[in-house]
Amino acid sequence: MYQAEAIISPLLKMAHCAVASCRIDIKTAQVTYTVRQGRRMAEMNPLNLNQIMLAEGGRVVIIHVARALPPSKGSDAMTPNKALQEMRARAPLVHCITNYVAMNIAANVVLAAGASPAMLHASEEVADFVPAVGALTINIGTLSASWVDAMKKAAITANDANVPWVLDPVAHFATPYRATVARDLMALHPTIIRGNASEIRALAGQGAAGKGADSGDSVADARDAAIRLAQSQTCIVAVTGETDFVTDGNRKADIAGGADIMPKVTALGCSLTALVGAYAAICPPMEATVAALTHFAEAGASAAPTSHGPGSFAVQFLDQLAQLGPGDLEESRVTWR
Repeated sequence: MYQAEAIISPLLKMAHCAVASCRIDIKTAQVTYTVRQGRRMAEMNPLNLNQIMLAEGGRVVIIHVARALPPSKGSDAMTPNKALQEMRARAPLVHCITNYVAMNIAANVVLAAGASPAMLHASEEVADFVPAVGALTINIGTLSASWVDAMKKAAITANDANVPWVLDPVAHFATPYRATVARDLMALHPTIIRGNASEIRALAGQGAAGKGADSGDSVADARDAAIRLAQSQTCIVAVTGETDFVTDGNRKADIAGGADIMPKVTALGCSLTALVGAYAAICPPMEATVAALTHFAEAGASAAPTSHGPGSFAVQFLDQLAQLGPGDLEESRVTWR
């Protein structure tokens, strides 16, 4: 095994890959290396490896390249409709560590949109699972010590494996414990942060009027905080509310739409974080966030007219997420600045 690795390592280095796992079949003396290629690695990989077979000391070594993504088409070309088309074509696996209240709706939103959710949260397995996914999302809605440990391990592994990850700092200002957890996760450099106006203002060190998980501030009041946070964290920040705001500290986008009834459906905002992860698995983080918010807003606006209350809206909303296809997202909802 070690001799095989000595031969394989230069090839992996040339291909900008990393070994995710190794399996040895004792009966056939076959060694199978599963190799991880993240998006950035795939863009750098001129070989576009799919399989390599090497004969070494009587052994057959097979290298499988896992989830090798083609180069990005460029951020300018990745509109919300094109991003939706890519997501439906690839159906990326999204690892969602989210709260008890949000698990069902988050999984259903990701499925309806066209991706594949995985709701693992055991600290004993997240480090093994994260390298195999397209994106990771972490939501701190219902915390416990074991979950926090899993969140940190998952985030560290995501960084090591070049997997984009999204942080949802739910009500992080509500207790000192939550604030500490959010600060620790922020130090692990999320790719994207999504929160309501009060959560983003508080993360940026500004006063916030939030009550639990509900925002007491407007999106407009959090714009400057979001820009400063994006610049200091070198990440994408999304503030969601009546009109969503997304920034990388330089570029800015407003996304209009949705429905007034959406805050009446519990954990719908948490499910949006999971959807952002689905899009982050297939396109650059800024464009991914804008695409996810546009898809969400379009589904909300389409579901509201035929709904009679929060219950019927939740069902109609999932249906609309699934029924909307490439070309159906109204891109005039997005205003770039």
